Amino acid sequence: MANLIPNVLQMKAEFVQAIWETLYMTFAAAIVAAILGLLLGVALVVTQAGGILEDRLLYSLFDKVTNLLRSIPFIILLAVISPLTLFLVGTTVGTTASLVPLVIGIFPFYARQVQNALLDVDQGVIEAAQAMGSSPTEIIFRVYLREGLPDIIRVSTLTIISLIGLTTMAGAIGAGGLGDVAISIGYARFENDVTFAAMIIILIFVFTFQLIGDRLAKVFEH
Repeated sequence: MANLIPNVLQMKAEFVQAIWETLYMTFAAAIVAAILGLLLGVALVVTQAGGILEDRLLYSLFDKVTNLLRSIPFIILLAVISPLTLFLVGTTVGTTASLVPLVIGIFPFYARQVQNALLDVDQGVIEAAQAMGSSPTEIIFRVYLREGLPDIIRVSTLTIISLIGLTTMAGAIGAGGLGDVAISIGYARFENDVTFAAMIIILIFVFTFQLIGDRLAKVFEH
């Protein structure tokens, strides 16, 4: 092993710290993005034409904001919202500072995925709930979210995997984590074993989250 990954063995502490930072960025951003994305996704479904709270003006606003934020490349978003990051966190560098662009970069994507998942809910079930006098709130929680839960779990898994990719991009410009290790140390110093090890750990994260998400979706589907 000393011959295959000599540089990795010499920086075990840095790798442990980078793994913690990547997990911190992923989970912290995922929690906030899940709340915002779920709210926006539900709003898109219920305010669209024919929705239970149809409002074309609101739907148009939500739809355009979602498309706009999704269209900004993440690396540019990091720079554009740096004043907002500085205002909220007090710095634009570091793991905590990266949470602001990570949330803004991922929650519109998640909102659109949630919207697509909820649109697959059987319209007949929604109409039956309306016929029984269910309120919009009851339909949202007891029909949309309950019936669409397996698909929501699947798109949540996809979102977390995408978020891991964004953390590596943020890490490359000073946010820390495995992306920072891979670029600032592995790539910059030509220590290929460091870059390779960072990539393997990221792939393990991706496969693990994918496996957990698939299992949870199957559990709730039945």
